[in-house]
Amino acid sequence: MRRTGPLDPAGDRHWRGSARFAVGCALMFCAMTLLVDWDADTLTPPRALLWITLSAAVFTVLLPHRVSAGPGWLAVRGPWRRRMVRTDALAGVRQCGDVAPHLVLWDVYGHRLELDPRVLAANPLIWHELDTGLRRSIERGTLRQGADVLHHLGHRIDDETAQAVLRASGLS
Repeated sequence: MRRTGPLDPAGDRHWRGSARFAVGCALMFCAMTLLVDWDADTLTPPRALLWITLSAAVFTVLLPHRVSAGPGWLAVRGPWRRRMVRTDALAGVRQCGDVAPHLVLWDVYGHRLELDPRVLAANPLIWHELDTGLRRSIERGTLRQGADVLHHLGHRIDDETAQAVLRASGLS
């Protein structure tokens, strides 16, 4: 049987585990603070609301952005908004930061997004979609800045993948 509809977008396969971790940490923080406050006989409705609000803040901080990609696009969804760029019309790419590096991508339509390069290394399907779009941008001449950044990242991802295969096979 042949599929006729659009293909499913590639998504971050580790996002659900990270989201569960964020929920667990927030719930644990909420439970511990409420329990300590209750044990000290200082728990009041305003204090309970404070602890619940702080737990929601912990959740928001720990919740990772959700990255997905499809033919010609890459999207990053945060807690409040979704950013998307056309990978087949990229205008530039820049890598910022040394300790916690992140990629900044922008397209010819003025859209811009930031993402962690480790997401690309951990998700080959997302990397493939970005790489395919990058090649189209180079062919069309829209990519003016940063092609070397993605080529370097691609070599690093390929090296890490090859080392993982060698480790798994017992050859390394």
